[in-house]
Amino acid sequence: MSSNIYVEAQMLIRKPIEDVFEAFINPEVTTNFWFTKSTGKLEEGKAATWEWEMYGVKTNVIVHQIVKHQLIKTVWGEPSTNVDYEFKEMEKGTLVVIKSYGFSQEGEDLLKIINDNTGGFTTVLDGCKAYLEHGINLKLIEDKFPSK
Repeated sequence: MSSNIYVEAQMLIRKPIEDVFEAFINPEVTTNFWFTKSTGKLEEGKAATWEWEMYGVKTNVIVHQIVKHQLIKTVWGEPSTNVDYEFKEMEKGTLVVIKSYGFSQEGEDLLKIINDNTGGFTTVLDGCKAYLEHGINLKLIEDKFPSK
């Protein structure tokens, strides 16, 4: 296991921490910039299923810890990976840091997953920023891998 290796993506979102935190736990907001469907809000000790209908992909997300307006700790994916969402109030808004770690892959497979995670979480943060700050759904996830 590549336990000391992690991926980190971050973005300042110029909105109050309450709004930004809510955007990551409430699928009514999250579906405007990330996945297309969810079985419910993220709650500590519970699981939710996220779906990307355009790709025919879904994943179970297990929520290990929620510290309101500060932290969401999850495990998801296949093979499973830890994904933490950290929120920090800043003068101009909220800094969101997404950290992914606990990879089981090695060598070329590890490099591929690091690349996928870095690009993917950066795209999520970019989409979140556009949606929360400007009310625009850029359809970044949908357009990342167009089929035609």
